[in-house]
Amino acid sequence: LGTSRQKIPFGIAQIGKAFRNEITPRNFIFRSREFEQMEIEYFIPPGDQEVWGPFHEKWIADAEAFLKSVGLDEELMGYDIHEGDGLAHYARACTDITFRFPFGVQELMGIAARGDFDLTSHTEGSGKTLDYFDEQTKDKFIPHVIEPSLGVDRLVLALICSAYAEDEINGEKRNYLSFHPSIAPVKVAVLPLVKNKEPLVKAARGLFDKLQRRWNVVWDQTGAIGRRYRRNDEIGVPFCVTVDFETIEDDGAVTVRDRDSTEQVRIPMDEVVPYLSKMIDGY
Repeated sequence: LGTSRQKIPFGIAQIGKAFRNEITPRNFIFRSREFEQMEIEYFIPPGDQEVWGPFHEKWIADAEAFLKSVGLDEELMGYDIHEGDGLAHYARACTDITFRFPFGVQELMGIAARGDFDLTSHTEGSGKTLDYFDEQTKDKFIPHVIEPSLGVDRLVLALICSAYAEDEINGEKRNYLSFHPSIAPVKVAVLPLVKNKEPLVKAARGLFDKLQRRWNVVWDQTGAIGRRYRRNDEIGVPFCVTVDFETIEDDGAVTVRDRDSTEQVRIPMDEVVPYLSKMIDGY
């Protein structure tokens, strides 16, 4: 607070290794001793449910919106509201967002209203007061906490399960990963139509170098163009950009193919980056 000058409510986010005392690790990535975790400690004023309730409900809604925005299948998502004995002794409320994996429903993300347990425990353990002074009301208090917590491993698995898709193109079955462009590991594949015509390859390589400064891009020049499309579909590349003879001999444009719809559009070379930026980054 002394360096950031934040005022309540505010949050601190972190990501890193978490450790758990699992005597018998099992159930794939769901009962492991070490895992990657993201969480936010969101500090709010003290009070009863009229105070913390709206903050908790908003975080549940925002968490769900975030998960959908990165590509989770809404039909596979659900809620598990902890009540009675299922509620941790320090929690005032806790709602899990669940996901229906192929092997069953599992917790994906938890949003807990933890009261003042966290900061009170830190105060008792360190002997250092963590009171907050409100300049407006002149009150001094220990902030309460809303804690959204999300396992990275679980999220990645849920994204893969959501992205797996099958369809049929011209009578041929296709398996592919329909990752949202914002989280696809590889954003664009650059494909020179042939690999033995130097001006064409040079133009394609120039575009590849330009795109590589912005996104994770792959270069693929081997095999029939249809086969190359399928290869990149399988790893979830949202867009393939093909440089062909017309690019160097006629219109200076390239073909941009959309993974999910397989639709193709011709775009001038100098408009490729703005076009892909809008499709991938949203601006």
